[in-house]
Amino acid sequence: MVLTKRGLVLGATALVLTTVAVTGAGLHFSQSQAFFRESPKELVDKVWQIINGDYVDATFNQVNWRAVREDYLARNYSSPEDAYSAIQEMLEQLDDPYTRFMDPEEFKNMQIDTSGELTGVGIQIAKDEETDRLIVISPIEDSPAFDMGVLAKDIIMAIDGQDTLGMDVNEAVQLIRGEEGTTVTLTLKRGDEEIDYPITRARIEIHPVRARVQQTDLGPIGYIRLNQFNANAAKEMRDTVRDFENQDVEGYILDLRSNPGGLLYASIEIARIWLDEGTIVSTVDRRGEVDRQRATNSALTDRPLVVLVDGGSASASEILSGALQDNDRAVLVGTSTFGKGLVQSVRSLGDGSGLAVTIAKYLTPNGRDINEAGIPPDVELELTEDQRKDLQTNNSMIGTLDDPQFSKALEVLTEEITAQSGLQVEAVPQ
Repeated sequence: MVLTKRGLVLGATALVLTTVAVTGAGLHFSQSQAFFRESPKELVDKVWQIINGDYVDATFNQVNWRAVREDYLARNYSSPEDAYSAIQEMLEQLDDPYTRFMDPEEFKNMQIDTSGELTGVGIQIAKDEETDRLIVISPIEDSPAFDMGVLAKDIIMAIDGQDTLGMDVNEAVQLIRGEEGTTVTLTLKRGDEEIDYPITRARIEIHPVRARVQQTDLGPIGYIRLNQFNANAAKEMRDTVRDFENQDVEGYILDLRSNPGGLLYASIEIARIWLDEGTIVSTVDRRGEVDRQRATNSALTDRPLVVLVDGGSASASEILSGALQDNDRAVLVGTSTFGKGLVQSVRSLGDGSGLAVTIAKYLTPNGRDINEAGIPPDVELELTEDQRKDLQTNNSMIGTLDDPQFSKALEVLTEEITAQSGLQVEAVPQ
C-alpha cells in the first residue's frame, strides 16, 4: 500500500504520543492476517521489499541489501514473533532511528485518533545516535510530563529504574505508556544532573491551535500558538487567521516553540495561509526526484509576521519556518530548531503490524538541508534555565509579556509594523 502525501510523517516519529494519521491504513486485515500467521517468512520479505523499493539511501547504509534478503529468507520462522525479531534485527543494519517496525500492539498505539484525545504522559521521544540514549524532543503542553517540568532535549536515563542505554524506542514506548491513573518514573539527565520524575499517566486533550489578541499602542496583535501539525491543524489555523483579520489586527506572532512536527500536508497547507507565492518545500528521494510544493495564491493575510522557534521545533515546524524565512515572509526569533529534515511513510502490513520508512529528505526553498543542523533564527534569544523552568511551571506565562522570547518577538513585530506603515512611533505593549 502506497500512502498519499496525507500519510507522510514529518514529526520526530519516535513518539510516545504521536500525531500520525495513516491514510488508508484500516484495522481490518482478516485475510492477510491469516496469510502472514501461516507464513511469517512472507512478512519478513514484505518488509525487505518495501525498504528495497523506497528507502532514501540507495546504499542501504553501505549494506549489501540483497545479501540481507538471502540471509533472512534462508531462516526458519516458527511464529510471527520470530519474524518480528528478525525484521527489527534486519532494520538495525540501516542505522536509521526513524525507520522502524511496529508489532500489532505498537502499530495500534501509533494510529491514535486525531480528534485530540490521548492517554499517556505526553512526551515525544527519539533515539540520540551519539549517546545511544533516548532524548525528549518536547513535552506536550498541559500534559503530565509538561506539568512535571520535563524539558526538550532531556535525556531519559531510565524508565522505572530500567537503564535505557541501547533501548529501542518502541520498547521505551511500551514501558512509558500505560493505564490512566498509573505512574511511571522517568530518570532524566539535564546537564550534569539526574532527576527522577514520577509522572501519572492521564487522558490528554490536545488543541493544535491556541490564540489570543495582544493590545499594543499600534493596535491589536494576533498571537497564535501551534502545538503540532495534526489533521485538524490547517483548518484551525485558517479559522483563527480569518477571525483575526476580521478584527483588523496589525500583525501576527506565530509560536512554534516545542512543536515536534506531524503531517507533511498540514505544514504545506499552513504555509499557504501565509504565503501567496513561492516554493514551500522540496522533497528529494534516493533517485534524486524532486517534488516541489508551492504557494497557491491563497494567502489570507500579508500583514507582518514573526515566528517563535526553539530546539523543540522539529520537522514540520522546520518546513514552515524555513518556507517563511527563505521567502522573506517572516522574521524568526528564538533559538535554532531541532534539525530533522527527513520524511517517513507509514505502511500497514498484513497482520496488523506496521512499518515507518524514511523515504526522502526535504529542502527549504533556498535548497538548505537542515537535517541535524536546524534552522537558525534571524534574531537569537536564548532563555536561561530559570526562565525555561518558570515558563513550564507557570505555563500561563507563555505568550505573555512575562515570556522573554514573546516580548522580544513583540518588539521585532512592532518594528516590522512601523517600517511597513512608514510610521515613526515607538509602540509600547499595553
